[in-house]
Amino acid sequence: MPELPEVETVMRGLQARLEGRVIRRAEVRRPDLRWPLPLNLQTRLTGARVLGFRRRAKYILMRLAPFSDDAATSVLLHLGMSGRMLIRQHGSNAAVLHEHVELETDDGWLVGFVDPRRFGSIDLVPTAAEDAHRLLAGLGPEPLDDAFDANVLSRALAGRRTPIKAALLDQRVVAGLGNIYVCEAMFRAGIAPSRLAADVTGAQAARLVSEIKATLLEAIAAGGSSLRDYVQPDGELGYFQHAWRVYGREGERCHQCPGPPCPGVARIVQSGRSTFYCPRLQA
Repeated sequence: MPELPEVETVMRGLQARLEGRVIRRAEVRRPDLRWPLPLNLQTRLTGARVLGFRRRAKYILMRLAPFSDDAATSVLLHLGMSGRMLIRQHGSNAAVLHEHVELETDDGWLVGFVDPRRFGSIDLVPTAAEDAHRLLAGLGPEPLDDAFDANVLSRALAGRRTPIKAALLDQRVVAGLGNIYVCEAMFRAGIAPSRLAADVTGAQAARLVSEIKATLLEAIAAGGSSLRDYVQPDGELGYFQHAWRVYGREGERCHQCPGPPCPGVARIVQSGRSTFYCPRLQA
């Protein structure tokens, strides 16, 4: 599933092409994805002007200008397991498999929501009530916000007797983190994935927050990681996977070990997910 950097990259691609444009035509080709689509989705999108975008955790919010006296509305997008947004110029006659929603802008671009497995979702929500939507309510702080610091993380972890890896994947603790970037951030912070969450406090919490932010920012700058179906809206693959230090590198030498003997990158399974780490550097 695309993680925060991938979703941020997709949002920026959509923002560059759609912000300020009018959706001249909208076509909804099926009644549902993971859940039923809003009955008025096609009507609500047709003729709407796109005001801007916001990312919340792994969700994209496309904000639309209100019609007459109606309240402003946001389109909530979730890519799910295999969803992606495809941007191409009008006039391309090539059929796109599994393109369930297509938008045409007033300057001649097509934007499609492609989702072979249909685990993604699209919904409408009043812009003023975005954070009250059932998928967003209860999410923790954004990891890239200035307000997310060591004190905030320490309070969220207090009393938790679960491994720190599992705690960081809990969207109520911090929003948007996924398996890849949690593994990478913990490695950079030198924290063992099996350590109890409640024990990560003080300087360790500060170091972990710093490395979470740094890892995410580097991944966004690289366009995200390309895993299975993930591509950016322009079709380009992400490149952060070339900078992975531990994820997916089981048995390979840890390039940060100070010298031999190097135990190599190890893999364990936690809560059904693979965790990659260096047994020597992560204590």
